[in-house]
Amino acid sequence: MPGVADGQGLGPVLTVPNLISFTRLLGVPLFLYLFLATDATGWAIAVLAVGGLSDWVDGFAARRLKQVSRLGELLDPLADRLYILATLIALTVKDVVPWWFTIALLGREAVMVLCLVVLRILGHGPPPVHYVGKTATAILLMGFPMMLLARFSEAARPWALPSGWALLWWGIVLYWVAAVLYFIQAGIHVRAGRAAAAGAS
Repeated sequence: MPGVADGQGLGPVLTVPNLISFTRLLGVPLFLYLFLATDATGWAIAVLAVGGLSDWVDGFAARRLKQVSRLGELLDPLADRLYILATLIALTVKDVVPWWFTIALLGREAVMVLCLVVLRILGHGPPPVHYVGKTATAILLMGFPMMLLARFSEAARPWALPSGWALLWWGIVLYWVAAVLYFIQAGIHVRAGRAAAAGAS
């Protein structure tokens, strides 16, 4: 399946990995509706778990099927961030995770956005996603369903709560490590661009 090109530099659009990413994006409002507007907590946990487990599927499919595209490179981190932010806010509102954890994670996102803005001002695009960041995202997306399960299932609470907190701690630490690595990549990217411009002049 070669996909359909959009002709605007984003590469093939209708590919298997991109369809997976689009489906993951649709899971965000579905989770919020199930969790915040209904009592279908079990289904909300299922949607969140599937979204977390499918985090690596689109990238694996892109490499395996040779369907890597610029659109896919944009959609994948967008889906990750929306899942994490939407889930984090919803769980904080429902007192499943504390505010200090939310602030720590949102602070990291604010730092990343600032970095992207600076890069854009300097005329550079974002560096490629680091595997540490992908690992952190996957761990967080596994930790959130565990915390939900611990909150709404007394039977699962004894093992789900410590498992959930272990995953969230590992996830937030790796998330900040990924941010540091991203800054290093961005610095290398900017210096390489300046060196190339100096050489051309």
